[in-house]
Amino acid sequence: MNRHPVVLDIDHSVGPLADRLVVPLEHWQEALRFGCTLSTLARFRRVLDDTLPATHGTVLLGSGDFHHLSWPLIERTRARTPFQVVVLDNHPDNMRYAFGVHCGSWVRRVAMLPQVSHVHVVGITSGDIGRAHAWENYLAPLRKGKLSYWCMDVDVGWARRLGLAQAFHRFDDPQALVAEFRAAQRQRPLPTYLSIDKDVFAPEVARTNWDQGRLRLEHGLALIDGLRGGLVGSDITGEISHYRYRSWLKRRLSAIDEQPAVDPDELAAWQAQQHALNQRLLAAIGRAG
Repeated sequence: MNRHPVVLDIDHSVGPLADRLVVPLEHWQEALRFGCTLSTLARFRRVLDDTLPATHGTVLLGSGDFHHLSWPLIERTRARTPFQVVVLDNHPDNMRYAFGVHCGSWVRRVAMLPQVSHVHVVGITSGDIGRAHAWENYLAPLRKGKLSYWCMDVDVGWARRLGLAQAFHRFDDPQALVAEFRAAQRQRPLPTYLSIDKDVFAPEVARTNWDQGRLRLEHGLALIDGLRGGLVGSDITGEISHYRYRSWLKRRLSAIDEQPAVDPDELAAWQAQQHALNQRLLAAIGRAG
């Protein structure tokens, strides 16, 4: 079976990987980055169908600004039985977005897919799930038992008052979170699609262009190793790259989300750090698959 990694080369941020398939897609960057309309994503889904081999390894998406591209990748995953989706991310990616879908709103779409039994978003420390932003979260998948947040450092007491406590797993430190998640996976192993946004890691592990979480490399590797039901697909995002939108709206929306600035003088070093992390993650995914 072909397990070569695939690079969707939209922003030229992914370093060279052995036996990779590179799909040149730079002309899609303005249309897709940060967010896009549903019709635009439907056109891009057809590009994936026409370009990707029937079987392939982990797909590398580039910047975390493209995390919504996990949705069509998961949708086209062929598995004999329903599968869970495990997302390692510092953000819930389940937020409201009025203009189609963006890198912070795609999880709800995936939770709605009939072949997806459950979505776990693991490693959240973002205030996006705190009381002040509770109204921005799509509550339906949480209420219906299709989505769980595994989080730290955020007061999520509001969820209990709304009857959503079963969807929130809050911990004081990464070690406790990892141990409990691994125990849950041992108790009920399921085939898994794994999506990793490297902003789940502390900045010392790898710099991204979003606010970052607390996981160390050993935590990420332990979470991957804990997926006992086998992998039906995987993707990695969270590379660091610099881009100035031509669209005023996208410039404004990214400013509202307070994306950290990318220092051009540090970019090469940060990308080298990212490349080393990619190689460790790909090796772990290969063992889990």
